[in-house]
Amino acid sequence: MATFFLERTAPLPLDETWRRLTEWHRHGAAVPLTRVTVTPDAPTRVGTLVVARTGVGPLAFDDPMEVTVWEPPHDDGPGRCRLEKRGRLVRGWAEIEVRPGPGGRTRVLWRERLDVLPSPLDGLVGRSGRYVFGRAVNQLLRRP
Repeated sequence: MATFFLERTAPLPLDETWRRLTEWHRHGAAVPLTRVTVTPDAPTRVGTLVVARTGVGPLAFDDPMEVTVWEPPHDDGPGRCRLEKRGRLVRGWAEIEVRPGPGGRTRVLWRERLDVLPSPLDGLVGRSGRYVFGRAVNQLLRRP
């Protein structure tokens, strides 16, 4: 099991930060060699299935995730989303939280636990996951 935590402060309003982080198709453009499909396409709700297919040709694998918590920000209050990873190769969860920050900015908290087989790779998976998802979050927050 590999667990990592990311924290960012975005120079964006709370609702725009939430939109950028939870438009699932955008994650495909932010993570190398990844394509994302969503069922149903919109709106996201508990039970929505997000599948990230990563890799090339026969070396690709699916990372199916089900939205189990969907609490968009409301009245300048925090928002939170939890995805449960349900794949054969990758299990675990991801949580995305947005909170009001100083000066009209938004604080982003991203927590993720990856259970990837085989487990001797946990250290590498944790470090690479933190790096890859850190870059992805940065890109998602920069692009409208």
